[in-house]
Amino acid sequence: MADEALFQFLHSEIIQYVNSVESGESENGRCVSKLESMGFRVGQGLIERHISDCRFTKDTPRFKDELDFMKFICKDFWTSVFKKQIDNLRTNHQGIYVLQDNKFRLLSQLSSGKQYLEHAPKFLAFTCGLVRGALSNLGVKSIVTAEVSVMPACKFQVMIQKM
Repeated sequence: MADEALFQFLHSEIIQYVNSVESGESENGRCVSKLESMGFRVGQGLIERHISDCRFTKDTPRFKDELDFMKFICKDFWTSVFKKQIDNLRTNHQGIYVLQDNKFRLLSQLSSGKQYLEHAPKFLAFTCGLVRGALSNLGVKSIVTAEVSVMPACKFQVMIQKM
């Protein structure tokens, strides 16, 4: 439980730091982009670590299709980072997956009022990068976006890019 609190604190401090460096309303997009890039690199590193712990290589046919990759992200990867599985995974079977977390831990520190919804993208950008980086290191090119309608629930949309 202590490591979870440390992760949440570190995440909050990273957002605050990047936000202070990229201050100004016009810089909000750069702030989100920088947080997503940081998450991308961390996601790559976490997958490398997970792969070496599991003693499996990219050449090993562990995943037979993109749905298997997404199940891995929702169960194993999400659990290793957030200590719980994704609550719901949906797909249109055409390369678009929606991962729903009904109580996203990194949003739980924000108040649930509508006035705080405008700050949500900063709190989700790192995680979007985390998922995109993890998939990238597994050989899957993707675009990851997030949306919040009611705090602290959120949905991450993963669009797999066909090669």
